[in-house]
Amino acid sequence: MVSATFRFYEELNDFLPSERRRQAFTCGCARAATVKHMIEALGVPHTEVELVLVNGESVDFTRQLRDGDRVAVYPRFEALDITPLLKVRPHPLRELRFIADAHLGGLANLLRMCGFDTLYDNHYEDSQIATLAAEQRRIVLSRDRELLKRRIVDHGCYVHALKPALQLRELFERLDLARSARPFSLCLHCNLLLHEIAAEQARPRLPPRIAALYSRFFACDACQRLYWEGSHWRSMRVLLAPLLDAPPA
Repeated sequence: MVSATFRFYEELNDFLPSERRRQAFTCGCARAATVKHMIEALGVPHTEVELVLVNGESVDFTRQLRDGDRVAVYPRFEALDITPLLKVRPHPLRELRFIADAHLGGLANLLRMCGFDTLYDNHYEDSQIATLAAEQRRIVLSRDRELLKRRIVDHGCYVHALKPALQLRELFERLDLARSARPFSLCLHCNLLLHEIAAEQARPRLPPRIAALYSRFFACDACQRLYWEGSHWRSMRVLLAPLLDAPPA
């Protein structure tokens, strides 16, 4: 048995019991324990971690702990480019493509509304989610810590909020999504890009009242759905305005 001192920073503290939050604490570790093993044994999914310093030196997850080590564990850095320091993975956690677990369908829909490529199917097994995330370099969104701890999951976010609108706000704040959002550019059903079509092409496929009221229409080539700037669109603009720091249109 060896002893190491840990200090977790910012939102990583949410995974710890109250007596260990925002302070250094010492605990025993198995003699062959790695950084990754101990971080997850303490309750923090490795997918939430972007930088680990042991005795002030950046290390990867496979570094074995030694007696007296001091371990500082950091989440994503939004304002700083720390690429030269990274050891736990080759690239920062900034590739903004997602896959949501079965309990986050509402959030997945809102992310698509914001223009973020988001896979979702409530029939996905955890193993499928982990495999797709690894193959397609997607960030796993989940409220299941065990899913986020899977070895092949490299990018992930534990979602704390319970309601979709609050979950969306949480992700915008944590991942600084406002700069990358492209609202109303994806089909909410297929997760594919929409394109504008001429009104004369759209109107024969619409109820007469809708065809008469609106002049701009967008189509999904996969599912053939049509979209227009109606009351639902206006409601979504109101929801997104404070996240994008823009007045609702």
